[in-house]
Amino acid sequence: MGSGKVTSSELKGKHVTVAGLGVSGVPAAKVLHGLGAHVTVVNDGADERARAQAAELEALGVTVRLGDGATLPEGTELIVTAPGWKPDKPLFTAAAQAGVPVWGDVELAWRLRGPDAAPWLAVTGTNGKTTTVQMLASILRAAGLRTAAVGNIGVSLLDAVLGEERYDVLAVELSSYQLHWAPSLRAHSAAVLNLAPDHLDWHGSMEAYAADKGRIYQGNRVACVYNAADRATEDLVRAADVEEGCRAIGFTLGTPAPSQLGVVDGILVDRAFVEDRHKNAQELAEVSDVNPPAPHNIANALAAAALARAYGVPATAVRDGLRAFTPDAHRIAHVADVDGVSYVNDSKATNTHAAEASLAAYDSIVWIAGGLAKGATFGELVANSAKRLRGVVLIGADRALIRDALARHAPEVPVVDLDRTDTGAMLAAVREARRLAVAGDTVLLAPACASMDMFANYTKRGDAFAEAVRELGAGA
Repeated sequence: MGSGKVTSSELKGKHVTVAGLGVSGVPAAKVLHGLGAHVTVVNDGADERARAQAAELEALGVTVRLGDGATLPEGTELIVTAPGWKPDKPLFTAAAQAGVPVWGDVELAWRLRGPDAAPWLAVTGTNGKTTTVQMLASILRAAGLRTAAVGNIGVSLLDAVLGEERYDVLAVELSSYQLHWAPSLRAHSAAVLNLAPDHLDWHGSMEAYAADKGRIYQGNRVACVYNAADRATEDLVRAADVEEGCRAIGFTLGTPAPSQLGVVDGILVDRAFVEDRHKNAQELAEVSDVNPPAPHNIANALAAAALARAYGVPATAVRDGLRAFTPDAHRIAHVADVDGVSYVNDSKATNTHAAEASLAAYDSIVWIAGGLAKGATFGELVANSAKRLRGVVLIGADRALIRDALARHAPEVPVVDLDRTDTGAMLAAVREARRLAVAGDTVLLAPACASMDMFANYTKRGDAFAEAVRELGAGA
């Protein structure tokens, strides 16, 4: 089945194994079954949710093996895997020995595109992917284009590619997992927003993680967008094999050089997609058009603007699209002001890189942090943020790691260590933060950790914070 497109007729009658149920496996199994493939789904777990999904697929005529994700079904000619399945799983070792190709759901969608398929503007990075893709989709819509935010968010890529809706262009969020399993993806233009250690338990090393992120640039036609402040992203552009004429386009929070987008006197400007870029610059929007105008979010807006401009979108659409964009909940979301103190929910800051970006957005902070560290260290984060901290409230299973970093790098900052991991700890944390804060401060939930020690997910954690702040405001 080569590395190009695949037609539905080529899949008809093929024996395809889908690895994993869940949000990508079930749609992939349904699509493949609908195209006439003989589909077997294998899944490690056999919990209630998996049994319900299995029953749904079996009713269609799909074979499902629960509790057996390691064995390669006999006769398998292709594996389509859920992105989270690690490359070192025995199933993939057996596939390699048998010469069976392994695709992710993104690879399947890419290969099933029709002859007039919408081009992809693709985004990856350790942090900011979802926001950037949503900004990009908003800009494209402001230009009158039919588009959707797809991939790791929003509409399923398979639905976008195979559904009845016709798109002019797609804004595609891709994780490192998805990119690992998408070897033939070739985007119109793509961006790597930043690179910081994350998911190293899955990839095995920082080098392997970066290499998977870098796959997004392979075969780009028009622009490879990189972060001028993050040399690793530029290195990935240099290493990429792109189409003739594809350009490297940087974005920066400073004054842009030629072939860059940047900021001048509070204005987002383009010195890449203009005539005579050595002398000219195009105003795109004001920093105040970006919501919220925190430094890392301005960088997201510049990356989205660069991809949109690479597609030929006019400057006015960049401005209008950014003005129309509303960030998701739990991403630097202002909850309320109580007694002159601003309370901000960035529960989505689940790693140190995201938390540092969030802390950089405010001058005087009472920081609520802690949770599951996932192997992270906190010295650099604390050292870089110490001058902004009025106080810190720690919660969660791995809070001692942050407490130790604070003792080393910010010993003068008062710290409240809440020895609790129950969900009610959030109300106590917010009350302690209120005690430490003075008018003009920001109480910021930016945990730098995952949430699963205390909450089902970061959304539930953010909801608990917002509810606790509302209780404060009500005089609790």
